[in-house]
Amino acid sequence: MTTRKTELLVGTFVVLTLLAVLLLALKVANQGLSGSDQSYTLYAKFDNIGGLKPRSAVKVGGVTVGRVESIYLDQDDFTPVVVLSISEQYNNFPDTSSVAILTSGLLGEQYIGFQPGFAFDDPIVLADGDFISDTKSALVLEDLIGQFLFSRDSN
Repeated sequence: MTTRKTELLVGTFVVLTLLAVLLLALKVANQGLSGSDQSYTLYAKFDNIGGLKPRSAVKVGGVTVGRVESIYLDQDDFTPVVVLSISEQYNNFPDTSSVAILTSGLLGEQYIGFQPGFAFDDPIVLADGDFISDTKSALVLEDLIGQFLFSRDSN
C-alpha cells in the first residue's frame, strides 16, 4: 500500500512539474494559452532592422499592443519591410504615428516602439494594410563604437 501511495505522489509531482515547465516556456516565448486575438496589419519600411525578429513585441509606452508578424525585403528599393500585427482593441492610432526599433537594455532584445501621433479634431486613423511612413531604424552598436573611435582619432 505504501508503494502505491508513493508512486501516485511521484506521478502527480512529475505531471505538475511538466505543466509548470510548459507554462514557463510559454511565458518566456511571450505566448499565452489563448488563441490569436483579432488583429489588423500595418507595414513599416526601415533602412536597417538590426536584430529585429518575427514575434518581437510592438509596444506603446511599455505596453505590448502587437507583434512583428514577418519581415521581408521590398523588391523595388531593397529596403526591409516589417509587417506588424496590432491587436484590434488598439484600432484608433492616428496616421501621424511613428515607429522606431528599440532595444531593451544595453544588449537586450529588439522590439518596435510605437509612438502615437497627434490627434486633430477629425483624425485619420491607421487601418488594416496601411504603411507607417515615419520610421526610425535600429542603432547598430558597431556603428556607434566606430563613430566614437574615429571622432577621437580626428581630434
